[in-house]
Amino acid sequence: MRRRNFLTATTGTTAAVVAPIIAQHSVGTSDVIRLRSGLDSLMELDDSRGGHEGLEQAALAGAGEALDKLSKAASQRIRLRLFSIAADYTATAAWSALDARKLAKTNDHLHRALYLAGMAKDPVVQLRVWNSFAMLAHQRGLHTQAVDAGYAAQSTAITRRDPFFSSLAHARTAIGHANLGDRQAAIRSLGYAQEALNKAPSEDPRPSWIAFYGVAELTAMTAIVRDRIGDSAQAEAASHQALSGIPQQFRRNRALATTRLALAQLHQRDIDQACVTASKALELMAGGPIPGRMRSLVGDYYRDLITLAPDADIARQWGDRYRTEWSRS
Repeated sequence: MRRRNFLTATTGTTAAVVAPIIAQHSVGTSDVIRLRSGLDSLMELDDSRGGHEGLEQAALAGAGEALDKLSKAASQRIRLRLFSIAADYTATAAWSALDARKLAKTNDHLHRALYLAGMAKDPVVQLRVWNSFAMLAHQRGLHTQAVDAGYAAQSTAITRRDPFFSSLAHARTAIGHANLGDRQAAIRSLGYAQEALNKAPSEDPRPSWIAFYGVAELTAMTAIVRDRIGDSAQAEAASHQALSGIPQQFRRNRALATTRLALAQLHQRDIDQACVTASKALELMAGGPIPGRMRSLVGDYYRDLITLAPDADIARQWGDRYRTEWSRS
């Protein structure tokens, strides 16, 4: 009898002590909101500086923190939101590695992010990951895979609910088609992207990672497509239009669009103006290292420059500056 009474008393006391501890440490909505706000801060840093090691590591730490809280989630709904946050942080790490042109690390992070997005049942993050897979394939020169990733992005559930996301998926696919030299498919995809963007409600709340996208960014992507399929004059016009609309805080994106403008001018043999424009792109990133993705694009410009005008004085002068900027990075 005494033993039974002891067990009963002990069990009751343990329950009384443990219950408040569990309640005190359970993870709920406020924790989810705090973790989400950290994502927004990282995206602000990316908008200004671009991808770099510090941003990648901070994003991975955020993903780790979200996953560590799973066992203490107050409900299944909170668990799904934590998986979603971990997926988004991991996709942010992938994006940072991609922008820095660390392609093997990008691939690893994207596969992890896709798994976590599946666990979260989050189609928005799934679209984000496929969009980055398309960009990774492009940087590796695997343009058929880039188109396939674009189609995968188009098939995510969010594109049926929000044409804004559908527009980005079609625009990314258009670039893949252009890189394959499929002019008709590229222009058709651009048309789908524009049509979807026209239908997208502008007031709907969306995650911070896609804040870069809109009319100006679609126009910048149109410039890429047009230059790749040989319509350099139209690419130049689209680049000017894009730069008039890309917000100032998106410094890296403005520098990329400016470099695209320089390429379009160069491909029309306007060597002097192209070099002036390309110098402006470097000036936009002054004060910090140039992200690897932009360095690669500037390298493309320089290779085209010395191919088209190997003996021009301005080409040699620009090459000297390019090598200086490269060593700074």
